[in-house]
Amino acid sequence: MKMSDYDVIIIGGGPGGYLAAERLGHAGKKVLLAEKESLGGTCLNVGCIPTKSLLNSAKLYVHAKEASQFGVDATGVSYDWDRVQGWKADVVKTLVGGVGAAEKRAGVEVVKAHANLVKPGIVEVDGAQKTADHIIIATGSEPVMPPIPGAKDNPAVVDSTGLLAVEKVPERLAVIGGGVIGVEFASLFAAFGSQVEVIEMLPEIVPFMDDDLAAQLRKGIKGVDFHLGCKVTAIEGGTVIYEDPQGTVQRAEADAVLMAVGRRPLVNGWGAEQSGLDFTSRGIKVNDIMQTNLPNVWAVGDVTGRSLLAHAAYRMADIVAAHILNPAGASSSGEIFRDNTVPWAVYSMPEAAGVGLTEAKAKEQGYAVVTATVPLLLSGRFIAENGLKAPGAVKLIADADSRVILGIHMLGPYAPETIWGAATVLESEFTVEDLRQVVFPHPTVSEGIREAAWAVRD
Repeated sequence: MKMSDYDVIIIGGGPGGYLAAERLGHAGKKVLLAEKESLGGTCLNVGCIPTKSLLNSAKLYVHAKEASQFGVDATGVSYDWDRVQGWKADVVKTLVGGVGAAEKRAGVEVVKAHANLVKPGIVEVDGAQKTADHIIIATGSEPVMPPIPGAKDNPAVVDSTGLLAVEKVPERLAVIGGGVIGVEFASLFAAFGSQVEVIEMLPEIVPFMDDDLAAQLRKGIKGVDFHLGCKVTAIEGGTVIYEDPQGTVQRAEADAVLMAVGRRPLVNGWGAEQSGLDFTSRGIKVNDIMQTNLPNVWAVGDVTGRSLLAHAAYRMADIVAAHILNPAGASSSGEIFRDNTVPWAVYSMPEAAGVGLTEAKAKEQGYAVVTATVPLLLSGRFIAENGLKAPGAVKLIADADSRVILGIHMLGPYAPETIWGAATVLESEFTVEDLRQVVFPHPTVSEGIREAAWAVRD
Protein backbone atom coordinates (compact mmCIF):
# COMPACT_ATOMS: atom_id res chain seq x y z
CA MET A 1 0.00 0.00 0.00
CA LYS A 2 1.45 3.35 -1.10
CA MET A 3 2.10 5.74 1.76
CA SER A 4 0.89 9.34 1.47
CA ASP A 5 3.43 12.15 1.19
CA TYR A 6 1.99 13.75 4.35
CA ASP A 7 -0.31 12.93 7.19
CA VAL A 8 -2.02 16.30 6.79
CA ILE A 9 -1.97 19.07 4.18
CA ILE A 10 -3.45 22.42 5.18
CA ILE A 11 -4.53 25.02 2.62
CA GLY A 12 -4.27 28.47 4.20
CA GLY A 13 -2.03 29.87 6.91
CA GLY A 14 -4.46 32.03 8.86
CA PRO A 15 -5.44 31.40 12.50
CA GLY A 16 -7.29 28.15 11.83
CA GLY A 17 -4.64 26.82 9.46
CA TYR A 18 -1.51 27.65 11.42
CA LEU A 19 -2.94 26.52 14.77
CA ALA A 20 -4.09 23.18 13.34
CA ALA A 21 -0.63 22.71 11.82
CA GLU A 22 1.05 23.49 15.13
CA ARG A 23 -1.18 21.14 17.13
CA LEU A 24 -0.71 18.26 14.67
CA GLY A 25 3.01 18.87 14.22
CA HIS A 26 3.69 18.73 17.96
CA ALA A 27 1.74 15.47 18.06
CA GLY A 28 4.19 13.92 15.60
CA LYS A 29 2.22 14.23 12.38
CA LYS A 30 3.94 15.10 9.11
CA VAL A 31 2.25 18.35 8.10
CA LEU A 32 2.47 20.58 5.01
CA LEU A 33 1.07 24.11 5.41
CA ALA A 34 0.56 25.99 2.13
CA GLU A 35 0.00 29.75 2.28
CA LYS A 36 0.26 31.88 -0.86
CA GLU A 37 0.83 35.16 0.99
CA SER A 38 1.97 35.72 4.59
CA LEU A 39 1.47 33.45 7.58
CA GLY A 40 -1.17 34.77 9.93
CA GLY A 41 -3.85 35.41 7.32
CA THR A 42 -6.14 38.41 7.31
CA CYS A 43 -6.32 38.75 11.10
CA LEU A 44 -2.61 39.10 11.68
CA ASN A 45 -1.57 40.95 8.53
CA VAL A 46 -4.45 43.27 7.58
CA GLY A 47 -7.16 42.72 10.18
CA CYS A 48 -7.42 42.37 13.94
CA ILE A 49 -3.79 42.89 14.91
CA PRO A 50 -2.90 46.00 12.86
CA THR A 51 -6.27 47.52 13.70
CA LYS A 52 -5.72 46.97 17.42
CA SER A 53 -2.21 48.44 17.13
CA LEU A 54 -3.61 51.65 15.64
CA LEU A 55 -6.45 51.68 18.17
CA ASN A 56 -3.94 51.41 21.01
CA SER A 57 -2.19 54.54 19.77
CA ALA A 58 -5.53 56.30 19.43
CA LYS A 59 -6.55 55.34 22.95
CA LEU A 60 -3.27 56.55 24.40
CA TYR A 61 -3.73 59.86 22.56
CA VAL A 62 -7.30 60.30 23.84
CA HIS A 63 -6.40 59.27 27.39
CA ALA A 64 -3.54 61.77 27.43
CA LYS A 65 -5.81 64.58 26.20
CA GLU A 66 -8.39 63.73 28.87
CA ALA A 67 -5.88 63.12 31.68
CA SER A 68 -6.49 66.44 33.42
CA GLN A 69 -9.70 65.10 35.01
CA PHE A 70 -7.48 62.66 36.91
CA GLY A 71 -5.01 65.32 37.98
CA VAL A 72 -2.42 64.64 35.27
CA ASP A 73 -1.22 67.51 33.08
CA ALA A 74 -0.53 66.34 29.52
CA THR A 75 -0.56 69.76 27.86
CA GLY A 76 0.60 69.79 24.25
CA VAL A 77 0.03 66.10 23.54
CA SER A 78 0.16 65.21 19.85
CA TYR A 79 0.54 62.21 17.57
CA ASP A 80 2.85 61.38 14.65
CA TRP A 81 0.94 59.30 12.07
CA ASP A 82 4.12 57.95 10.46
CA ARG A 83 5.33 56.65 13.82
CA VAL A 84 1.87 55.27 14.60
CA GLN A 85 2.02 53.34 11.33
CA GLY A 86 5.58 52.27 12.12
CA TRP A 87 4.45 50.81 15.44
CA LYS A 88 1.69 48.90 13.63
CA ALA A 89 4.20 47.49 11.14
CA ASP A 90 6.59 46.43 13.92
CA VAL A 91 3.84 44.59 15.77
CA VAL A 92 2.72 42.73 12.65
CA LYS A 93 6.27 41.81 11.65
CA THR A 94 7.04 40.50 15.13
CA LEU A 95 3.91 38.37 15.32
CA VAL A 96 4.21 36.98 11.78
CA GLY A 97 7.76 35.97 12.65
CA GLY A 98 6.44 34.36 15.82
CA VAL A 99 3.97 32.23 13.87
CA GLY A 100 6.75 31.08 11.53
CA ALA A 101 8.95 30.17 14.49
CA ALA A 102 6.10 28.23 16.13
CA GLU A 103 5.56 26.20 12.95
CA LYS A 104 9.26 25.43 12.76
CA ARG A 105 9.33 24.25 16.38
CA ALA A 106 6.38 21.98 15.60
CA GLY A 107 8.20 20.48 12.62
CA VAL A 108 5.66 21.80 10.12
CA GLU A 109 6.78 22.22 6.50
CA VAL A 110 5.62 25.68 5.40
CA VAL A 111 5.55 26.59 1.72
CA LYS A 112 4.63 29.97 0.26
CA ALA A 113 2.58 28.71 -2.63
CA HIS A 114 -0.90 28.55 -4.09
CA ALA A 115 -2.64 25.25 -3.35
CA ASN A 116 -5.62 23.58 -5.01
CA LEU A 117 -7.78 20.78 -3.69
CA VAL A 118 -7.89 18.17 -6.45
CA LYS A 119 -9.89 15.50 -4.65
CA PRO A 120 -9.83 13.77 -1.26
CA GLY A 121 -6.22 12.89 -0.50
CA ILE A 122 -4.68 15.02 -3.26
CA VAL A 123 -3.64 18.69 -3.22
CA GLU A 124 -1.80 20.49 -6.00
CA VAL A 125 0.85 22.78 -4.52
CA ASP A 126 2.56 25.12 -6.99
CA GLY A 127 1.74 22.76 -9.85
CA ALA A 128 2.93 19.57 -8.13
CA GLN A 129 0.49 17.01 -6.73
CA LYS A 130 0.95 15.99 -3.09
CA THR A 131 -0.94 13.29 -1.23
CA ALA A 132 -2.18 13.29 2.34
CA ASP A 133 -4.31 11.20 4.67
CA HIS A 134 -6.18 14.32 5.76
CA ILE A 135 -6.73 17.75 4.18
CA ILE A 136 -7.79 20.87 6.06
CA ILE A 137 -9.25 23.83 4.15
CA ALA A 138 -8.54 27.17 5.86
CA THR A 139 -8.76 29.68 3.01
CA GLY A 140 -10.42 32.43 5.05
CA SER A 141 -12.61 35.23 3.77
CA GLU A 142 -12.54 38.41 1.69
CA PRO A 143 -14.16 41.85 2.01
CA VAL A 144 -17.59 42.27 0.44
CA MET A 145 -17.74 44.99 -2.21
CA PRO A 146 -21.44 45.51 -3.01
CA PRO A 147 -22.45 46.67 -6.50
CA ILE A 148 -23.09 50.26 -5.49
CA PRO A 149 -22.97 52.58 -8.53
CA GLY A 150 -19.72 54.53 -8.45
CA ALA A 151 -17.91 52.27 -6.01
CA LYS A 152 -15.88 50.16 -8.41
CA ASP A 153 -12.50 51.60 -9.43
CA ASN A 154 -13.19 54.69 -7.34
CA PRO A 155 -9.88 55.82 -5.77
CA ALA A 156 -11.76 57.36 -2.83
CA VAL A 157 -13.32 54.01 -1.90
CA VAL A 158 -11.20 51.62 0.17
CA ASP A 159 -11.70 48.43 2.11
CA SER A 160 -10.24 47.86 5.57
CA THR A 161 -6.87 46.82 4.11
CA GLY A 162 -6.62 50.07 2.16
CA LEU A 163 -7.61 52.25 5.10
CA LEU A 164 -4.99 50.61 7.31
CA ALA A 165 -2.32 51.80 4.89
CA VAL A 166 -3.37 55.45 4.38
CA GLU A 167 -0.44 57.87 4.41
CA LYS A 168 -2.30 60.48 6.45
CA VAL A 169 -5.43 60.72 8.57
CA PRO A 170 -8.31 61.81 6.31
CA GLU A 171 -10.00 65.04 7.34
CA ARG A 172 -13.39 63.51 6.49
CA LEU A 173 -14.20 59.80 6.54
CA ALA A 174 -17.44 58.15 5.47
CA VAL A 175 -17.99 54.58 6.62
CA ILE A 176 -20.54 52.37 4.89
CA GLY A 177 -21.52 49.74 7.45
CA GLY A 178 -21.93 49.85 11.22
CA GLY A 179 -20.65 46.40 12.11
CA VAL A 180 -17.46 45.65 14.03
CA ILE A 181 -15.10 46.77 11.26
CA GLY A 182 -16.97 49.98 10.57
CA VAL A 183 -17.37 50.92 14.23
CA GLU A 184 -13.72 50.26 15.10
CA PHE A 185 -12.40 52.32 12.20
CA ALA A 186 -14.89 55.10 12.88
CA SER A 187 -13.79 55.28 16.50
CA LEU A 188 -10.10 55.10 15.55
CA PHE A 189 -10.08 57.93 13.03
CA ALA A 190 -12.47 60.11 15.02
CA ALA A 191 -9.97 59.90 17.88
CA PHE A 192 -7.26 61.21 15.56
CA GLY A 193 -9.45 64.13 14.46
CA SER A 194 -11.32 62.94 11.38
CA GLN A 195 -14.89 64.07 10.84
CA VAL A 196 -16.59 60.67 10.63
CA GLU A 197 -20.02 59.66 9.37
CA VAL A 198 -21.28 56.07 9.50
CA ILE A 199 -24.11 55.02 7.20
CA GLU A 200 -25.82 51.82 8.37
CA MET A 201 -28.76 50.09 6.68
CA LEU A 202 -30.05 48.40 9.84
CA PRO A 203 -31.83 50.24 12.68
CA GLU A 204 -28.87 49.79 15.05
CA ILE A 205 -25.10 49.23 14.89
CA VAL A 206 -23.33 45.92 15.72
CA PRO A 207 -26.28 43.63 14.89
CA PHE A 208 -25.27 40.76 17.20
CA MET A 209 -25.07 43.08 20.22
CA ASP A 210 -28.13 43.55 22.40
CA ASP A 211 -29.97 46.62 21.12
CA ASP A 212 -30.04 48.35 24.51
CA LEU A 213 -26.27 48.24 24.87
CA ALA A 214 -25.63 48.85 21.16
CA ALA A 215 -27.47 52.16 21.49
CA GLN A 216 -25.29 53.07 24.48
CA LEU A 217 -22.15 52.10 22.54
CA ARG A 218 -23.18 54.30 19.61
CA LYS A 219 -23.84 57.27 21.86
CA GLY A 220 -20.56 56.72 23.69
CA ILE A 221 -18.34 56.89 20.59
CA LYS A 222 -17.20 60.50 20.42
CA GLY A 223 -16.91 62.46 17.20
CA VAL A 224 -18.94 60.11 14.99
CA ASP A 225 -22.29 60.86 13.35
CA PHE A 226 -24.34 57.70 12.83
CA HIS A 227 -27.06 57.52 10.17
CA LEU A 228 -29.19 54.45 10.88
CA GLY A 229 -31.78 52.78 8.67
CA CYS A 230 -30.19 54.36 5.60
CA LYS A 231 -29.61 52.82 2.18
CA VAL A 232 -26.59 53.87 0.12
CA THR A 233 -27.66 54.36 -3.50
CA ALA A 234 -24.49 55.70 -5.16
CA ILE A 235 -21.00 57.05 -4.61
CA GLU A 236 -19.70 60.01 -6.61
CA GLY A 237 -16.00 60.52 -5.92
CA GLY A 238 -15.86 61.00 -2.18
CA THR A 239 -19.58 61.72 -1.86
CA VAL A 240 -21.82 58.98 -0.48
CA ILE A 241 -25.43 59.37 -1.58
CA TYR A 242 -28.01 57.63 0.59
CA GLU A 243 -31.70 57.59 1.46
CA ASP A 244 -32.70 58.18 5.07
CA PRO A 245 -35.58 56.26 6.71
CA GLN A 246 -38.06 58.83 5.39
CA GLY A 247 -36.84 58.31 1.81
CA THR A 248 -35.09 61.67 1.63
CA VAL A 249 -31.85 61.73 -0.34
CA GLN A 250 -28.85 62.73 1.78
CA ARG A 251 -25.13 63.19 1.07
CA ALA A 252 -22.01 62.51 3.11
CA GLU A 253 -18.95 64.35 1.80
CA ALA A 254 -15.63 62.63 2.51
CA ASP A 255 -11.98 62.41 1.53
CA ALA A 256 -12.08 58.64 1.96
CA VAL A 257 -14.95 56.15 1.92
CA LEU A 258 -14.56 52.88 3.84
CA MET A 259 -16.59 49.98 2.50
CA ALA A 260 -17.24 47.96 5.66
CA VAL A 261 -20.34 45.93 4.88
CA GLY A 262 -18.76 42.66 5.96
CA ARG A 263 -16.71 39.74 4.70
CA ARG A 264 -17.61 36.54 2.85
CA PRO A 265 -16.04 33.08 2.86
CA LEU A 266 -13.36 32.60 0.21
CA VAL A 267 -14.74 29.55 -1.60
CA ASN A 268 -13.40 30.26 -5.08
CA GLY A 269 -9.99 29.85 -6.69
CA TRP A 270 -8.66 26.77 -4.89
CA GLY A 271 -10.59 23.84 -6.37
CA ALA A 272 -13.81 23.69 -4.35
CA GLU A 273 -15.96 23.27 -7.47
CA GLN A 274 -13.84 20.60 -9.19
CA SER A 275 -13.30 18.52 -6.05
CA GLY A 276 -16.98 17.87 -5.38
CA LEU A 277 -16.99 19.79 -2.12
CA ASP A 278 -20.42 20.80 -0.82
CA PHE A 279 -20.45 24.57 -0.45
CA THR A 280 -22.42 27.73 -1.18
CA SER A 281 -21.50 31.41 -1.29
CA ARG A 282 -22.06 31.36 2.49
CA GLY A 283 -19.26 28.87 3.04
CA ILE A 284 -18.26 25.22 3.07
CA LYS A 285 -20.86 23.01 4.68
CA VAL A 286 -19.44 21.28 7.75
CA ASN A 287 -20.83 19.39 10.71
CA ASP A 288 -20.08 20.18 14.34
CA ILE A 289 -16.65 18.52 14.18
CA MET A 290 -15.77 20.45 10.99
CA GLN A 291 -16.05 17.51 8.56
CA THR A 292 -17.05 18.29 4.98
CA ASN A 293 -18.96 15.94 2.69
CA LEU A 294 -15.64 14.58 1.35
CA PRO A 295 -13.84 11.82 3.31
CA ASN A 296 -10.99 13.10 5.48
CA VAL A 297 -11.42 16.66 4.16
CA TRP A 298 -12.04 19.19 6.92
CA ALA A 299 -12.67 22.95 6.92
CA VAL A 300 -11.97 25.56 9.62
CA GLY A 301 -12.29 29.29 10.09
CA ASP A 302 -14.02 31.94 8.01
CA VAL A 303 -14.39 29.69 4.96
CA THR A 304 -17.03 27.65 6.81
CA GLY A 305 -19.24 30.70 7.33
CA ARG A 306 -20.04 29.44 10.83
CA SER A 307 -18.26 32.29 12.58
CA LEU A 308 -15.95 34.83 10.93
CA LEU A 309 -13.78 35.37 14.00
CA ALA A 310 -10.17 34.39 14.58
CA HIS A 311 -10.85 32.79 17.95
CA ALA A 312 -13.63 30.71 16.39
CA ALA A 313 -11.07 29.50 13.86
CA TYR A 314 -8.74 28.57 16.73
CA ARG A 315 -11.47 26.49 18.34
CA MET A 316 -12.31 24.78 15.05
CA ALA A 317 -8.62 23.97 14.55
CA ASP A 318 -8.41 22.39 18.00
CA ILE A 319 -11.48 20.28 17.25
CA VAL A 320 -10.14 19.01 13.92
CA ALA A 321 -6.74 18.22 15.42
CA ALA A 322 -8.38 16.30 18.25
CA HIS A 323 -10.48 14.21 15.87
CA ILE A 324 -7.57 13.48 13.54
CA LEU A 325 -5.31 12.44 16.42
CA ASN A 326 -7.85 10.46 18.44
CA PRO A 327 -11.28 10.14 16.79
CA ALA A 328 -12.81 7.98 19.52
CA GLY A 329 -11.45 10.07 22.36
CA ALA A 330 -12.49 13.36 20.79
CA SER A 331 -16.02 12.09 20.22
CA SER A 332 -16.39 10.71 23.74
CA SER A 333 -15.17 13.95 25.30
CA GLY A 334 -17.62 16.08 23.29
CA GLU A 335 -15.13 17.93 21.07
CA ILE A 336 -17.63 19.87 18.95
CA PHE A 337 -18.09 23.45 17.78
CA ARG A 338 -20.83 25.35 19.61
CA ASP A 339 -21.85 28.48 17.74
CA ASN A 340 -23.79 29.90 20.69
CA THR A 341 -20.76 30.11 22.98
CA VAL A 342 -18.37 31.99 20.69
CA PRO A 343 -17.80 35.46 22.17
CA TRP A 344 -17.43 38.61 20.07
CA ALA A 345 -15.60 41.84 20.87
CA VAL A 346 -15.44 45.42 19.61
CA TYR A 347 -12.27 47.37 20.46
CA SER A 348 -13.69 50.83 19.88
CA MET A 349 -13.84 53.62 22.45
CA PRO A 350 -15.72 52.49 24.51
CA GLU A 351 -15.11 48.77 24.11
CA ALA A 352 -17.83 46.13 24.03
CA ALA A 353 -18.13 42.35 24.05
CA GLY A 354 -20.72 39.67 24.40
CA VAL A 355 -21.62 36.02 24.08
CA GLY A 356 -24.84 34.18 23.45
CA LEU A 357 -28.28 35.46 22.57
CA THR A 358 -29.59 38.99 22.70
CA GLU A 359 -32.94 39.58 24.37
CA ALA A 360 -34.62 39.95 20.97
CA LYS A 361 -33.06 36.75 19.57
CA ALA A 362 -33.99 34.78 22.68
CA LYS A 363 -37.63 35.84 22.36
CA GLU A 364 -37.52 35.11 18.63
CA GLN A 365 -36.41 31.56 19.46
CA GLY A 366 -39.39 31.09 21.76
CA TYR A 367 -37.83 31.63 25.16
CA ALA A 368 -39.67 33.33 27.98
CA VAL A 369 -36.83 35.51 29.19
CA VAL A 370 -35.82 37.36 32.28
CA THR A 371 -33.15 40.08 32.00
CA ALA A 372 -31.16 42.43 34.15
CA THR A 373 -29.01 45.40 33.16
CA VAL A 374 -26.65 47.07 35.61
CA PRO A 375 -24.42 50.12 35.11
CA LEU A 376 -20.68 49.70 35.60
CA LEU A 377 -20.86 52.64 37.98
CA LEU A 378 -21.41 49.84 40.52
CA SER A 379 -17.71 49.01 40.06
CA GLY A 380 -15.21 50.95 42.15
CA ARG A 381 -12.43 50.34 39.65
CA PHE A 382 -14.60 51.57 36.79
CA ILE A 383 -15.24 54.89 38.52
CA ALA A 384 -11.62 55.28 39.67
CA GLU A 385 -10.26 54.83 36.15
CA ASN A 386 -13.06 56.28 34.00
CA GLY A 387 -14.99 58.82 36.07
CA LEU A 388 -18.72 59.17 36.50
CA LYS A 389 -19.71 60.00 32.92
CA ALA A 390 -18.14 57.14 30.96
CA PRO A 391 -20.60 54.65 29.42
CA GLY A 392 -20.58 51.13 30.83
CA ALA A 393 -23.10 48.38 31.51
CA VAL A 394 -23.68 44.64 31.69
CA LYS A 395 -26.86 42.95 30.48
CA LEU A 396 -27.73 39.35 31.32
CA ILE A 397 -30.42 37.33 29.53
CA ALA A 398 -31.76 34.09 31.05
CA ASP A 399 -34.51 31.57 30.44
CA ALA A 400 -37.29 32.52 32.84
CA ASP A 401 -38.28 28.89 33.42
CA SER A 402 -34.95 27.04 33.82
CA ARG A 403 -32.96 30.14 34.85
CA VAL A 404 -30.19 28.99 32.49
CA ILE A 405 -28.19 31.96 31.21
CA LEU A 406 -28.63 32.55 27.48
CA GLY A 407 -26.48 35.62 26.91
CA ILE A 408 -24.23 38.20 28.55
CA HIS A 409 -23.40 41.51 26.87
CA MET A 410 -20.92 44.09 28.16
CA LEU A 411 -20.12 47.70 27.35
CA GLY A 412 -17.08 49.38 28.82
CA PRO A 413 -13.35 49.01 29.44
CA TYR A 414 -11.86 45.51 29.64
CA ALA A 415 -15.04 43.93 28.22
CA PRO A 416 -13.07 41.93 25.60
CA GLU A 417 -10.67 40.71 28.31
CA THR A 418 -13.53 39.71 30.61
CA ILE A 419 -15.96 38.05 28.22
CA TRP A 420 -14.20 34.67 28.24
CA GLY A 421 -15.66 34.15 31.71
CA ALA A 422 -19.14 34.77 30.34
CA ALA A 423 -18.42 32.28 27.54
CA THR A 424 -17.51 29.70 30.19
CA VAL A 425 -20.81 30.40 31.92
CA LEU A 426 -22.68 29.56 28.70
CA GLU A 427 -20.46 26.55 27.90
CA SER A 428 -21.21 25.15 31.37
CA GLU A 429 -24.93 25.98 31.11
CA PHE A 430 -24.87 27.93 34.37
CA THR A 431 -28.11 29.09 35.88
CA VAL A 432 -28.44 32.52 37.46
CA GLU A 433 -28.02 30.86 40.84
CA ASP A 434 -24.82 29.08 39.71
CA LEU A 435 -23.30 32.38 38.60
CA ARG A 436 -24.19 34.04 41.91
CA GLN A 437 -21.87 31.56 43.65
CA VAL A 438 -18.80 32.57 41.61
CA VAL A 439 -16.31 34.74 43.52
CA PHE A 440 -15.13 37.76 41.49
CA PRO A 441 -11.99 39.71 42.47
CA HIS A 442 -12.62 43.16 43.91
CA PRO A 443 -12.32 45.84 42.74
CA THR A 444 -12.73 44.83 39.09
CA VAL A 445 -14.96 45.75 36.21
CA SER A 446 -15.81 42.05 35.88
CA GLU A 447 -17.90 42.37 39.04
CA GLY A 448 -20.56 43.84 36.79
CA ILE A 449 -21.35 40.28 35.67
CA ARG A 450 -21.96 39.21 39.26
CA GLU A 451 -24.11 42.29 39.91
CA ALA A 452 -26.19 41.48 36.83
CA ALA A 453 -26.80 37.96 38.13
CA TRP A 454 -28.00 39.32 41.48
CA ALA A 455 -30.17 41.91 39.72
CA VAL A 456 -32.23 39.21 38.00
CA ARG A 457 -35.52 39.06 39.82
CA ASP A 458 -36.29 35.80 41.65
